[in-house]
Amino acid sequence: MRPVRLGLRENLGQFSLLVVVNAFVGAMVGMERTLLPPIAEHEFHLVAKSAVLSFIVVFGITKALTNYLAGRLSDRWGRKHVLVGGWLVAAPVPFLLMWAPGWGWVLFANALLGVSQGLTWSTTVIMKIDLAGPAKRGLAMGLNEFAGYFAVAGSALATGFVAARHGLRPEPFYLGVGYVACGLLLSVFAVRETKHHVAAESKLQDGAPPADRPTQREVFWRTSFLDRNLSSISQAGLVNNLNDGIAWGIFPLFFAEAGMSLDQIGVLAALYPATWGMGQLFTGALSDRLGRKWLIVGGQWLQSFALVSLLLSRGFPGFALGAALLGLGTAMVYPTLLAAIGDVAHATWRASAVGVYRLWRDIGYAVGAVVAGGIADAVGVSRAMWLGPAITFISGVAVAVRMRETLRRPAAPASEDRPALS
Repeated sequence: MRPVRLGLRENLGQFSLLVVVNAFVGAMVGMERTLLPPIAEHEFHLVAKSAVLSFIVVFGITKALTNYLAGRLSDRWGRKHVLVGGWLVAAPVPFLLMWAPGWGWVLFANALLGVSQGLTWSTTVIMKIDLAGPAKRGLAMGLNEFAGYFAVAGSALATGFVAARHGLRPEPFYLGVGYVACGLLLSVFAVRETKHHVAAESKLQDGAPPADRPTQREVFWRTSFLDRNLSSISQAGLVNNLNDGIAWGIFPLFFAEAGMSLDQIGVLAALYPATWGMGQLFTGALSDRLGRKWLIVGGQWLQSFALVSLLLSRGFPGFALGAALLGLGTAMVYPTLLAAIGDVAHATWRASAVGVYRLWRDIGYAVGAVVAGGIADAVGVSRAMWLGPAITFISGVAVAVRMRETLRRPAAPASEDRPALS
């Protein structure tokens, strides 16, 4: 058996492979970004915005619950088995979206997609944290989320391009068949198990020994409410994905009402996750140098400003600037939250803590879609979008007040016993 070594350089081959696999995971979500809201309105004649956004509610709830289970299952059965299982669940999704005879079939496809995303994306996150060790955790998460969300953007742009020339169905979803085939084959034949890296890190990590590992119930309560750092991270993640749910479901409708063409909507739908993805190449590593807390706070406040600027714009250039700023703010927040979870949680229960965090984070999709859809039906699409900047600014204030800095700096021995106060 090969000796277990921690670090990005020491595990470069497997780490790079997992980056590629996560790109295919992200591409599966991206193929819906441009298409499902117009499919709901033009092919299934759904008028109520809450009905149009029901696919995001189904996706968010199933993904959130599966995220929680993925952490537990990967601790029990191993990471690779969970990853492969997630791809098998995804296999029917492109075909269901191509040929769905009614909206209920689209909702079923999104339930499967949510389960698949919960298993695959959660597992690639956990496996990269396993491989990277504590030294470059922010960089590892930045690379992971870059791959996923840059692929979301590329897939949204590609499906919008295909739809503008061939129609909304079935041709754009042919891409999804390729995504599933590539992701599944790589996961089965090339990805290796990383669970044994946890034991290696546990020997090096201060804190509770494996015998004192908390129960699943204790991990849930600690991550959700009791630990001031973990619970601050969880609520910030929920608000982040509340915004993403609004962007996914409401943005295409908002841009259409503003007179944007399908090609332009595809570009705008791609610009936000593209900036988000590219930015994470830098922000994840930056959090390893500067710390986690103020990147999270600053990113949330930038998200709030970006949403306001987008809402006040009246044409494509303003929409593009707002979408890019929103992506930059999200890039500051997203990998940093995951890295902070890794800072706080001990290696022996880290996967479960990541699962709880991702449970709360992806409930944000459902909350955003339900609340924004209801407001849109009552007072209009543009007014519904004001929900995002208000809640996001308040969430940033909560993190600034409650969360401590979680990055432990080797040069400051006094900070090794507990995170330094900011």
